[in-house]
Amino acid sequence: MKTVIHIVGARPNFVKAAPIIAEMEKIDNIQNLVVHTGQHYDDKMSNVFFSELGISKPNYNLGVGSGSHATQTASIMIGCEQIFIECDPDFIIVYGDINSCLAAALVASKMGVPIAHVESGLRSYDRTMPEEINRVITDSISNVLFLTSFDAMANLHREGIDTNRCYVVGNTMIDSLVRLSEEFNRSKILSTLGLEKKTYALATFHRPSNVDTASGLEKIIDIFTEISALNTELKILFPIHPRTLNNIKKFNLLDRMNQVDGLLIEKPFGYLDFISSMKDSLFVITDSGGIQEETTFLNVPCLTYRQNTERPVTVELGTNVLVDSISGIVENIRSIMDGTYKRAKAIEHWDGEAAIRVTKILSEVLS
Repeated sequence: MKTVIHIVGARPNFVKAAPIIAEMEKIDNIQNLVVHTGQHYDDKMSNVFFSELGISKPNYNLGVGSGSHATQTASIMIGCEQIFIECDPDFIIVYGDINSCLAAALVASKMGVPIAHVESGLRSYDRTMPEEINRVITDSISNVLFLTSFDAMANLHREGIDTNRCYVVGNTMIDSLVRLSEEFNRSKILSTLGLEKKTYALATFHRPSNVDTASGLEKIIDIFTEISALNTELKILFPIHPRTLNNIKKFNLLDRMNQVDGLLIEKPFGYLDFISSMKDSLFVITDSGGIQEETTFLNVPCLTYRQNTERPVTVELGTNVLVDSISGIVENIRSIMDGTYKRAKAIEHWDGEAAIRVTKILSEVLS
């Protein structure tokens, strides 16, 4: 019996991991263990995702919570070391680019435990992003690297990583969209909020560069104000990240934000309600990484409020555009409203079967 440990810590991890865990559970000679680091601990950003995605209760929960990058990473490393000593895994699987991914990979590498990295090779080439540091280091010490798209292969080759260990398998976030498509249609989130399809924009912001300073949050309020002025009938649905809300209160900006006409500030949604609200929105404005991929698959216009992206395929073939000014946002919204905005093209292997490819390769490696 081989033991494989899946390391998850935040809601994008849960979405990426769920299809792989489900496929690997079908293999008789593999014991799958799930370690939840607790990097996301709010119920709407953690427990509800496990239940909706069909992931069984984690075998271990480190409960690290929030904290500085150093504090969080160190706590996860200490917890993972104890679990790896106890379980003696044959492989660990890490997902994405959060601190949990890097911390677990560092511990495994020093203990001689092989590492598989799901979502390897993404690069923004912006080292001011903590996620970029996590991606680069994790890829450099991983034994098997699973890529969502072919441009990631070029990035890894450029860094001198042996591409014989790299596999373009597709995107397991898309697997979750395909697997739960009927569930999204059953969501009641719009009726609960009193919204109709395509009468609102969906907004998400959580990156430190946008929400950890007063000036960053004031720019977001300016964006909402401009969107509201552009179309007074358009609502702006804003399920707010806990850290974003805390900073809005910290900088005494909540009253100003509440004055934006048509802005609906809501608590974080579960996975099914969130994707349902994304699918039926007129467009999405965000600073998220994974949302760029989900909107591309769903063919929903996505305005990414950033100067760069680690997912350029969503710009080249998908519905994503990078915007870093209000004028750019306005220009693209007008294009959306007049029907001239671009449509998505098919991306190879984004077909709902990425987890099957991952499991086949890992089964061969473990045999």
